[in-house]
Amino acid sequence: MNNIATLFSIKDLENLSGIKAHSIRIWEKRYNLLEPNRTDSNIRYYDLENLRKLLNITILYNHGYKISKIAKYSIEELENKVREYIGGKSDQEHFVNSLKVSMLKYDRNLFEHTYNSLVAESSFKDVFINILIPFLQNIGLEWQSNSITPAHEHFFTNLLKQKLLINIERVQQVLPKKPDEVYVLYLPLNEIHEFGLLYIHYELLLKGHHSIYLGQSVPLENLQSLQSNFKKVNFVSYFTVKPDPDEVNAYVNRLQEEVLNGREDQIYLLGRRTADITPPKSSKQIIIFNDLLSLTSSL
Repeated sequence: MNNIATLFSIKDLENLSGIKAHSIRIWEKRYNLLEPNRTDSNIRYYDLENLRKLLNITILYNHGYKISKIAKYSIEELENKVREYIGGKSDQEHFVNSLKVSMLKYDRNLFEHTYNSLVAESSFKDVFINILIPFLQNIGLEWQSNSITPAHEHFFTNLLKQKLLINIERVQQVLPKKPDEVYVLYLPLNEIHEFGLLYIHYELLLKGHHSIYLGQSVPLENLQSLQSNFKKVNFVSYFTVKPDPDEVNAYVNRLQEEVLNGREDQIYLLGRRTADITPPKSSKQIIIFNDLLSLTSSL
C-alpha cells in the first residue's frame, strides 16, 4: 500500500498525526470524522485528504477543542477554525503539518509558501533548529515505520539543501573574523549524507570561523595533505551510515594514528554511527557529540 504515495493505513495516520489508531477508530465510528476506503480484501485505507483533515483536527484537539465539537465542522469550517486559531501567531504544529503535506504531495509550492512564512518571522537558524531539525528526525522515524517512502525523504531534504546552500552563499561573502581557527568538514568514504554537515558549515561561517567544506566520501590521505597548509585544524565529520559498525573503531584508530599523531589538531564527530565508537583512552583530541545542537552550541 505504501508504494502509492497518497494511500495510508491507519497505522500510517497514527505515525503522521500522533493520534493513536484506537482513538482514530473511535472518532471514525462515533463521529464519522474520516471516510476510509477499503481494498478488495476489506482492509481499510485512507487518502491524502483524510490525512490533511486529521492533521487539522489534531491542531484543534491538542489545543483544547472537544472532539464532539470538532466533528460538527464541515471541511471548510474546520480549515477556517485552524486559520482562526493560528491567526497572526506562529504555531509550530501548523507549520509542521503543512510541511508534512507538502512532502507527501510532492508539492514544492506548498513547501515554499510554508518555508517563506517561517523565515518571515524568525531567522533561518531558529527555523532550522526549532522546526526543520525536529521535522527531519521525525521523517527518519516515519521512514523506518514505512509511513513514508525514501522518495518522500529525498524530495524534502533536497528542497532543504537548496535553502541551506542559499544561506551558506550569503554568509560566506563576509571574510572570517577568526581566520586562525580553521575547521575542515568532511564525510568518510562512501558516506553521502551531508545535510547535517552542511548546516555545521553554515554555523561556522555565521560565527566568523574559517570553514573548509570537503563534502562526501573523503579518503584519510586527503586530510593529511591538507594539514601541511595549517598549523592547527579542527576536523568535523558526520557518521550517519559509514563507517560500518564493525569498522568504525578501526577508522577512529586510524584518525588517531595517521591524522592526529604529533599534531594539536582536534576531531569532532557526531552522527548515528558514533554510538558504536569506543574512543582511544589516551586521546583527548577526539570529541564525540550526541547531536547537532550540542556541537553547534560549543563552536
